[in-house]
Amino acid sequence: MGIEAATARLACFMTTTMIIVGSVRPGRIGLPIAQWVRDRTEAAGHEVDFVDLAELALPFMDEPAHPSKRQYTQPHTIAWSERVDAADAVVLVSPEYNHSYSPALKNAIDFLAQEWQGKPFGVVSYGGASGGLRAAAALDQVMTTLGMVRVPVDVAINGAGGLVADGTFAADSKHVATLDRMLAELSRYDEVLRPLR
Repeated sequence: MGIEAATARLACFMTTTMIIVGSVRPGRIGLPIAQWVRDRTEAAGHEVDFVDLAELALPFMDEPAHPSKRQYTQPHTIAWSERVDAADAVVLVSPEYNHSYSPALKNAIDFLAQEWQGKPFGVVSYGGASGGLRAAAALDQVMTTLGMVRVPVDVAINGAGGLVADGTFAADSKHVATLDRMLAELSRYDEVLRPLR
């Protein structure tokens, strides 16, 4: 394959990755962790749609029809639908709240249905000793039920509170290597799943 053909093939399969900040709490450490994820994702050659749920500010689900019908009546739902539709892959940056994930993230997911289908996803979870793994496990059941495909690499950040200072997440080499593997898998899965969407 020549250089021009290879470049065209890569351009054809450039992955647009949506990164969702799964916490809306004041003082949250999820935002700097997600900003680190965004930087690494852009460095890996992905286009990024960075979704801060605190800024998105979706109300509690307020659509009269089931999301599977896509009969949306609210401008915020229509805009959210268009953003998720445009994404090729999703990274959920999720805290662990009481052995699960946040209600804001659940609400954002539940607003839609068809828009998630056939897309790969990965989870960057964070918390105390468990690194948010129980939140990641809870997300797995929900996202796969919506027709998404989880890539076989996750990032679990143990003791995350001690790794954020002055609004910056101090990733170690293991975090970086694992996230880079996840991003490579998201691109690979995107290429395979794209014809099915």
